Amino acid sequence: MIGQVAVRRFPTLTVSTPRTEVRPLLPEDAKTVDGIFADRQTRRWLPVREETGQIDGAAWCTDLARQRRDSGDGDHYAVLRREDDRLVGCLWTRRTDWGARVTEVSYVIAAEARGFGLAAEAVDALAIALILEHDFQRVELRVAPGNLASRRVAEKAGFSYEGLLRNAGVVRGGRVDLEVWSFVAADLR
Repeated sequence: MIGQVAVRRFPTLTVSTPRTEVRPLLPEDAKTVDGIFADRQTRRWLPVREETGQIDGAAWCTDLARQRRDSGDGDHYAVLRREDDRLVGCLWTRRTDWGARVTEVSYVIAAEARGFGLAAEAVDALAIALILEHDFQRVELRVAPGNLASRRVAEKAGFSYEGLLRNAGVVRGGRVDLEVWSFVAADLR
């Protein structure tokens, strides 16, 4: 083993709140995930260029999630509305730094489920689980300044605004600044 570096596998998580359940995505979620990612407002803020095309739900739920999890970089999750057990959103973690115990979370919510606080509830629960159950010290959100709904999710989920990263991201329309929001272990005290 000399010269080899062990890769941390991202922890498998299932988290329940009063109104949501966050669990790993399954292959049978693909069609619903396709619909969520196909929404025009969702596509506007996705951190991918226009020429990338549509996110493939089947790959997102299987191969891409497995690659991200196995590499230790993060994972892909379903957000279920508990009242009807319907998949209404996706969360994903990425840019995980195991030495610093930091990861970034992103989210999308289906059009018909927006405005009810489900994203904030799910993001908050995921952040708390990562900190309490898996010893993460910091969970970040990065939000394009024009994405007011995402900013509200960050605020309602208990994240603190830290500042602006200039020209640090990309959305369908091109390069953008990114607001950095964080939730740290000390926030739980």
